[in-house]
This record gives sequence, C-alpha cells and structure tokens, in this order.
Amino acid sequence: MRLPYPAARARRCVRLTRVARTAAKVAVVGHVEWVQFARVSHVPRAGEVMHARDPFEEPAGGGAVVAVQLARLAGESLFVTALGDDERGRRSPQRLRELGVRVGSATRAVRTRGAVTLVDDERERTITTFGERLEPIAADRELPWAKLAEMDAVYFTAGDHGALRAARAARVLVANPRAHDALGHGVPIDALVLSEKDEVELRAAERVDREAELVVLTEGERGGSYRTRAGESGRWQAVALPGAPVDSYGCGDSFAAGLTYGLGAGMSVPDALALAARCGAACLTGRGPYERQLTGPID
Repeated sequence: MRLPYPAARARRCVRLTRVARTAAKVAVVGHVEWVQFARVSHVPRAGEVMHARDPFEEPAGGGAVVAVQLARLAGESLFVTALGDDERGRRSPQRLRELGVRVGSATRAVRTRGAVTLVDDERERTITTFGERLEPIAADRELPWAKLAEMDAVYFTAGDHGALRAARAARVLVANPRAHDALGHGVPIDALVLSEKDEVELRAAERVDREAELVVLTEGERGGSYRTRAGESGRWQAVALPGAPVDSYGCGDSFAAGLTYGLGAGMSVPDALALAARCGAACLTGRGPYERQLTGPID
C-alpha cells in the first residue's frame, strides 16, 4: 500500500529556530495504534449511514505521535514499544523510521491495535479503537532498556512498573496518567501532563499526581495551567496558529512532546510550556498528526 501522502509532503513542517544550543537526547516508552483517518461532516448518529472522505492511514497513538514530534525537535528519538505479529506490526516501524524515529519493539502473537478516527467539520476528532493496547514490559529483553539511562528526557505513556523504572533512569521523566498500571507505586515523576477535558486522564491522575514534581493540565484554546509540588502555580496562553486549523488529532500529544523536549533541554517551566504550546498549535494546522509538526535543526 502506498503512503497516505508523499514523504516530501509528510515532512512539510513549521520551522523552529534555536530551541537550545544542544539537542536533547529523547525517547518514548509507549504504544502504537494503526489509525485509519477520514473526514465527515459530523459524527454519525445511531442508525445513520455516512460517506467518509479523504481517507489515509498512519501508525499513531499517544506513543508514536510524541516520538515523531520529539524526533523533529531533536533530530531523532528512540521509541520503545510492542507490536503485533501482523502486517501493521511490520509496517509501523518502517513508517516511523521514515519520520526520524529509531524503533525498538517487542513482538506479541496478536494483532496490532487498530483505530478509526473521524474528523468532523469542526475539526474535532472522534476515535474508536480495536483490540488491546500492546505495552512494552521489562521482561522484553530484546528492548533497549539500557539506552534510556543515556536520555535527557523520556516520555512514558504505556508499559509495566519495570518499564517505568527503566525510564526513570533518564534525567527527566514525563508521564501521561493513562499509563496507570505502572504509576502510583513510588517511582518519582518530573512531570505529569494531561487534558482537563479528558475524564479518564483526570480520574487516573488523582492517585498519581502527588508523585509528580510538576502537573500540567491542558485546556485547548484556553491554554492551560500548572502546579508544582513546592506549591507554585501558573498558567500559559494558547499561541496564535501558524495557519488555518485543519485537524485536532495529535495536538495534545505534540504538546506533551514539546514539554518533554523543553524540560530535557534544560528550559524553565514557562519556556518549556511555551514550546509545547507551539507544538500543539502547529499540529492543529495539518492533516493528521505528522503533516505540520514543529521542527528545525538545533545548533
């Protein structure tokens, strides 16, 4: 099957100048979903038959999208994941490598998780997943766990407690509360990032946010808020879009990647949040998660 759009188009990204003098070494521990995207005028109502337009496919999900955005900020990223023993599991690493990601994957004797994402005329995405989320675990000896200790920052979105401990060897550890099975067992987290609109993330964060030095709550077009364990708090404002809004899929994950990169590069919390906001805004102006992510060489 052909790529959903030419490789040259996939790399048409917003330019970023001078994030930091030296690129941070970054990685993701998380999951992949093979996503079928399409546009609809509205989400179908019960019993309604609707024609979808402009379909394409990508390996995506919270782990993959962060890994690609990190690669575009840092020059490359490492993605530690698990995939099924099927065509999607074989195609996903190939596509992610085209997008600048080094993939270390374990293979499961099941199908790679799939998803369908419908983007409506309001540019909002509605996602339906199929199959279990495949997560890397510490018992996967073929995975490059030792490499995580070399990283300036790791983003963690799926895995077991042993995987989280391996990720903690990085200088900065950022996590999403959807990795709830691994969190809440005493491993300190530098930053926990979640959406204020996501009830699943909010509920999961209730039992783990005390382990985080920094908790970041995104609020979409209203920016967001943060608080620290030391009692400091603040807000940031959403930034102006670098183009017309197209598709909200991947905006939150791109934001999380920008925050992870910024903290790993030694930025202050406000500066890291400003970079994260730019990453989220850039993603909103592209088709799918990868067409318009923020990028640039860092010298």
